[in-house]
Amino acid sequence: MKHQLEADSIQLAFNNRKILSDIYLNLETGKITGLIGRNGEGKTCLMQIIYGSLNCEKSIRIDNISQPKAFQYPELLMYLPQFNFIPKRLSVKRVFNDFELDYSLFEKKFPEFTSKYKSAINNLSGGEHRLVELYILLKSKSQFAMLDEPFTHLNPLQIEKVIELLKEEKPNKGILLTDHMFNHVTEICDTIYLLANGKTHFIKNMEEIEKLGYTKSEFIQ
Repeated sequence: MKHQLEADSIQLAFNNRKILSDIYLNLETGKITGLIGRNGEGKTCLMQIIYGSLNCEKSIRIDNISQPKAFQYPELLMYLPQFNFIPKRLSVKRVFNDFELDYSLFEKKFPEFTSKYKSAINNLSGGEHRLVELYILLKSKSQFAMLDEPFTHLNPLQIEKVIELLKEEKPNKGILLTDHMFNHVTEICDTIYLLANGKTHFIKNMEEIEKLGYTKSEFIQ
């Protein structure tokens, strides 16, 4: 069964400065949707609004049912923020047990974790910590997942494997992805929105980005 998440009627301002005011996003299960835009345009704020952790005027619907606090329903939506969300005091074993995931399958995909099942998250590198968070979120039973800068701290080989993982999990959920690595975003996304001046623009092809007064280099930082 296909599921749909829609976000619109969003009004967000800080110190009388409008950040978001003309937004429409449509996510579907079985698709990866990209969100691109310059730094400071409000991509993270938009994800937090959809998740329900940032309050403002909004309409967030999953299968036409209002979900203003989607964070309360992990079976519907999971969110990977820019910062680490798994406490460093926990062990890798505890995390996989809590999310009811088979560690051997993770170890097979990422053999660098072969001897780290009982390690504390605190003893992992920044990239390894990020990989654990990405994996458990993508393997969760949620209908939708939002990923904010998922490739942060990852080396090229890890990024390649995460892209494979995203493609593998795409049939199982709808994914919203934003990252400064423009080429990776455009490579794996089925749909792309450009966020500019508080408004989302549905991008049908890369030429439309330039028509809106942007160049690809502006998103590569």
